[in-house]
Amino acid sequence: MANPVMPPRPTDAERARTILAAAGSLALTATAAGHRLDHVVLHTVDAASRLLLLDPADHRLGAELAAAPRSGLAVHAEVTDVAPVAVRDRVRARLTLSGRLAPAGPDTLVLRPARAALAEGDTVRALDAAALASAAPDPLAAQEAELLGHLDTGHADILVELAELVRGDDLADVTEIRPVRLDRRGLVLRLEKAASHEDLRVAFLTPAHGPYDVGLRIQELVDPTAVRTHY
Repeated sequence: MANPVMPPRPTDAERARTILAAAGSLALTATAAGHRLDHVVLHTVDAASRLLLLDPADHRLGAELAAAPRSGLAVHAEVTDVAPVAVRDRVRARLTLSGRLAPAGPDTLVLRPARAALAEGDTVRALDAAALASAAPDPLAAQEAELLGHLDTGHADILVELAELVRGDDLADVTEIRPVRLDRRGLVLRLEKAASHEDLRVAFLTPAHGPYDVGLRIQELVDPTAVRTHY
């Protein structure tokens, strides 16, 4: 039985905060001028979910910032969340932030999000700025790619067992199973078929506290007797 206190998947705000924490770059658009900068290097995200960006040294952006009101330049920022495992349709989500961009010291800009939206597939959900600011990134975010790669290349048998826990024997048309997302509350498996695919979420019985106990969380699912014996 799943933990009754911990929901089986991250909230939208937690997903968004995790995407921000793991992002290596983003696309920035100045709203009024329609000026777009791709692959702006993300410097860091502070505790209030403000984005601190390295100044891209773009003359047009600098001129627009200089002419903007004291509140800053209205911009949109888009971050794309891509599965680290090479599968079809690797884009897992797109996060869009709208707010004001302003200088924040030498070679640094700060974006204060006022609105946010998380797009997953055909679904777009608005995020509350306060909820985004209070959410914490997933503790597995920094190691997710490494952990998924380990599962993908070395544990195909376990992936089948995990899929069978949710789908039973209904895997006859599945040609391959790949892990495409991992967080402290579970993982998502990509069930590849001849001409399509399906994503299947497998919830952990208890949340992982860090990358060091992901193996134990999986073991609790596939062989709970062994886990109880271990303790």
